[in-house]
Amino acid sequence: MTTSVLYSVLLLASLGLIVAVVLYIVSKKFYVYENPLIAEVDELLPAANCAGCGSPGCKSFAEKLVNTEDISDLFCPVGGNNVMKLVAELLGKEVVEKDPTVAVMRCQGSCDVRPKTSEYQGPKSCAISAMIYSGETDCQYGCLGDGDCVEVCKFDAMYMDEAAGLPVIITDKCTSCGACVTACPRDIIEMRPKNKRDLKIFVSCLNEDKGGIAKKACELACIGCSKCDDICPKDAITITNNLAYIDPVLCTLCRKCVPVCPTHSIIETNFPPPKIKKVKEKEKAKPIKSKIDA
Repeated sequence: MTTSVLYSVLLLASLGLIVAVVLYIVSKKFYVYENPLIAEVDELLPAANCAGCGSPGCKSFAEKLVNTEDISDLFCPVGGNNVMKLVAELLGKEVVEKDPTVAVMRCQGSCDVRPKTSEYQGPKSCAISAMIYSGETDCQYGCLGDGDCVEVCKFDAMYMDEAAGLPVIITDKCTSCGACVTACPRDIIEMRPKNKRDLKIFVSCLNEDKGGIAKKACELACIGCSKCDDICPKDAITITNNLAYIDPVLCTLCRKCVPVCPTHSIIETNFPPPKIKKVKEKEKAKPIKSKIDA
């Protein structure tokens, strides 16, 4: 009995030794060298793994930064310019400083201005809803309101306003990762420059229907009237497919377009309220003495 147990132990030990030797040889043969700089760059990145840089995670982005000679087109939106400068110093490469951006909602179609004309009973997912029907309202371009964008936000920068039926973006928490932009099947969320004090002017509508149809579907829809385009001094506004768009690069934030929009589809954020000019009482005109011909 003792001899059998001893043989069994020796056999198992021998097998374990053989397997260990085989694994050692295989690991050496198929060993993949990893540049130690990759780990150092990965330490500098924010570890958000949000894919906002175009890579599936921070580790893969670190590999791309190390293995790419020209990294001027690569950027980590969460880390921003500060992180990219540290990466550039470590790698001895040059990066291009980029202006910070923030997500904006290009739809104001809340329940009180965009009435429901049908009711959807399926799974509450914007991706699914967009594939099988045009929405619960007559606007086939507006927000579906199922919150896919909120679900993918890893920074708690969005929440659903249940009363309005629309997502709300918390600008101070937005890291510009772009996950919400990718998740929206209607392309309603756009990344726009985050100017000083987060001043923004943009058309919050994507309805390409003609004016009357768009206005019937939503009270705040752009009707393509061109009034904003006509008054813009910088040619920053274009009208395409019955819809106005404000170019954030050309726009100087003069706000001239805002008051002329008849449907209030142009949004301005964080501007001080317009100053009300005090109207002075006109001085009474002095009577004009008429010259009497002699």
